[in-house]
Amino acid sequence: RRVTSKTHARGLKTHRAMTMPRAMASVSELQGKENKDVRVLVVGATGYIGKYVTRELCARGYNVTAFTREQSGIGGKTAKDGAIAMFPDATVKFGSVSDKTSIATEAFGSEGFDVVVSCLASRTGGIKDSWDIDYQATKNVLDVARERGTKHFVLLSAICVQKPLLTFQKAKLKFEEELQNAGDISYSIIRPTAFFKSLAGQVEVVQKGGPYVMFGDGQLASCKPISESDLAKYMADSIREPEMTNKVLPIGGPGEAMSALQQGTMLFELLEMEPKFVKVPIEIMDVVIKVLDVFAGFFANMKDAAEFGKIGRYYAAESMLVMKDEKYDAKSTPSYGTDTLKEFFARVAKDGLAGQELGDQAVFK
Repeated sequence: RRVTSKTHARGLKTHRAMTMPRAMASVSELQGKENKDVRVLVVGATGYIGKYVTRELCARGYNVTAFTREQSGIGGKTAKDGAIAMFPDATVKFGSVSDKTSIATEAFGSEGFDVVVSCLASRTGGIKDSWDIDYQATKNVLDVARERGTKHFVLLSAICVQKPLLTFQKAKLKFEEELQNAGDISYSIIRPTAFFKSLAGQVEVVQKGGPYVMFGDGQLASCKPISESDLAKYMADSIREPEMTNKVLPIGGPGEAMSALQQGTMLFELLEMEPKFVKVPIEIMDVVIKVLDVFAGFFANMKDAAEFGKIGRYYAAESMLVMKDEKYDAKSTPSYGTDTLKEFFARVAKDGLAGQELGDQAVFK
C-alpha cells in the first residue's frame, strides 16, 4: 500500500493510541451507584475466607460473580453443584485462574467488572504452589482486570509479608508491589493477622484429655486473631470507604493481643479442665529444618518438606502483629469487629470444627 502523509499520520495516531497508558481507574467512580449496579468478581470464592467474603458481598446487595474451579474447596471435594448451592445469591462461573484465557472468557466473558476481590492463596505454602497461586494466578486476574477496565482491586494478603522469610510471603509481596505500581487501577491490600481457624487445631485434642502444645515458654509470639466473618465485612467495607483506597491495611480482631500461653490458659478455663501444657524447645525445630535442608539439597521432592518446617518455625516464633521500629507492636495493630477468640473456642468446644476444617494448612492433625 502506498504511504501518503495522511496514512502516515493515521499510523502515528494509531501507534500513540496503542502505546499510551490507560487512564487511572478508581473506585471513586462508583460513587452514586447503588450496590446492585456494582459488578463484583470474587476469585478464590470457595476458599476458607472467600466463602464468607462472597456471602457478605451478596448480603450487601452487590451484583456478585464467584469464579472457582470445577472441583474446588478443601481437597477438591466441592463439585459444580456444590459451589452453585453455596452461593444462591451470586452468579457462579467455572474456570482456572492459572490460565489468562480462561479468566478472560469464562470469568469476564463479554462483560466487565467494577471491582475484583482476590481471596486466592496457595493451599500448602509449598514453593511451587506459592509462586503459582500467590503470585502468578493472582497476577493473571489483575492483568485481565486491567485490560477490561476494572476500577478497583481488593487483595487478601497477610500481615506476615512485612517480614518475608518464607516463599509464600515473598510471592505475596511481589504481587502487592506490582498491584501498587500498576497505576491504572485503585486497590485495597488487606493484611489480616491470624485467623481463628489457625488457632483451633488443638481444641478437640485438649477436650479429649491431651495437652496443649506450645513452643518455648508459650510467649514467643502473640496475635490479635480475627474471625472470618469480621474479616469479610472489613474487606467489603474497602469497596465504599475512601480512606481504605490505595492503602495497605493491616487488621486484627477485637481485644488484646494473646500469646500461645494465654490462648491455652483460656481454653482450659472454658473447658473447666486442669491446665496441662507441653513446652517444646524451639531449637528442636531448628535442628529438624537443618536436616530437611540437607536432604532438600539432594532430593528435589524434599524442598517442600523443608519449607513446611520453616513455616512451622515462623509461626511459632513470629508475632502476627504490625511491626514498628523493627519490633512487633500490639498497640499499632488495628482492631475490627466483634467476634472474640473466646467465643470461638466455646463454639468449637460445643459444636466441633464443622466448617472450620484446616485441610492442607493444618499444623496439629
